Amino acid sequence: MKSRTKKDLTRFREDLRELLEGGFDEHTEDAVFSEMLYNVAQLRDEKLDMAEIRLINTAFKELRYALKVFKPFRDIPKAAVFGSARTPRSHPDFRFAEEFGRKLSRRGWMIITGGASGIMEAAMVGAGAQKSFGLNIMLPFEQSANPIIRGNEKLIFFKYFFTRKLMFLKESQATVLFPGGFGTFDEGFESFTLVQTGKARPRPLVLMDPPGSRFWSTFMDFVRTEIEGGKFISPRDLHLLKHCQSAGEAVDHILGFYDNYVSSRFLKDHFLIRLRRPIKDKDLEKLARKHASMIADGGGMRRFTDLAMDDDPDPALERIWFKFDRTSYSQLRLLIDDLNELGRPART
Repeated sequence: MKSRTKKDLTRFREDLRELLEGGFDEHTEDAVFSEMLYNVAQLRDEKLDMAEIRLINTAFKELRYALKVFKPFRDIPKAAVFGSARTPRSHPDFRFAEEFGRKLSRRGWMIITGGASGIMEAAMVGAGAQKSFGLNIMLPFEQSANPIIRGNEKLIFFKYFFTRKLMFLKESQATVLFPGGFGTFDEGFESFTLVQTGKARPRPLVLMDPPGSRFWSTFMDFVRTEIEGGKFISPRDLHLLKHCQSAGEAVDHILGFYDNYVSSRFLKDHFLIRLRRPIKDKDLEKLARKHASMIADGGGMRRFTDLAMDDDPDPALERIWFKFDRTSYSQLRLLIDDLNELGRPART
């Protein structure tokens, strides 16, 4: 741990006094910092043991540092790429992941991997070190940083899986899975579950393996037969997943998701969607009818124009909103697909 100098402590005391004695609106940044300090002080009253205190402190430090590293690149879209650390360079999966990383980076995207060997290294070889982030987990085996990202300022080490997972989801706009083991499935199902339940914003969820492979098609057969067939998920939930055996197809699918759709958020009891292209009244009415099952209280879809209420006030964006039932997230994905089709050149 970095030693604290007398100057550091003096500045900290001054900042602390200002936060605790100053008056401020409850929605300001200072109010949040004050609440954080209050919760830190409360830890003493909780009588936690040292292991629990160290857990909280380490998790806090990991998140603080990771957010600092990502901040300069916040406006560049990124894909979280997962796959086996044991895949050798000679394997078709390695070459396929390398091709994907190269094609995606050429379209202006960056990639985030675990920073280790195998598929993670392959994707970074394709994308290049400048367009790669490595979120390395400290394990006694397999997880040393690969030579592409080793020593790079965008390589971050984590002690805890949960802080690492949070950064993968927070800082990426797509999740891509290549063949892998328990770790790959763990990361994949985390993304699937968070998107399915609305705890993560809508995103492309892509399963990738090279032509001739049966890895993900076998998995999808199991999902359809046993999970969907057993009624453990809705049939529409499968619309959240896309299986690709072409790197170009996968890249087109990811970029196509953001062709017209930009982002979305809950705003009070409504769901707000931001778009690149204006939408015609007749198209808005048609979409409201088609997706009426997920609109609560029989309401429709309307344009949203009060930019002062939006945390992204870009006036160039079109906005629509509706009262979402907060359960039909697979249907929401279908709505986004329909929105992306609006205004696209006709296919010949």
